Amino acid sequence: MVDNGENNNTNPVDEHDEHVINYVKSLAAIEEAMEPFKEQKRALKNNYMENGWLSREDISLAVKAFRMIQKNTDPEQLMDYYNTVNKKLR
Repeated sequence: MVDNGENNNTNPVDEHDEHVINYVKSLAAIEEAMEPFKEQKRALKNNYMENGWLSREDISLAVKAFRMIQKNTDPEQLMDYYNTVNKKLR
């Protein structure tokens, strides 16, 4: 048998590290591609605030409500948790 310098038995640590590196590279590429959209979101928010249509708090609450709807969050259950946590932290 001739040893050509290739090792078919990949070290699990090396393979894991390679997956980490590949994940980070892919994530960086995605985040870079998203940047124009993030800037568009910031511009939209600033436009509404500069025109006096909505305050920062209005926008924040609207976005929270939107995210809750997207995730099908039960508002009553959320309030139960909120009240429980609020009592424990006061």
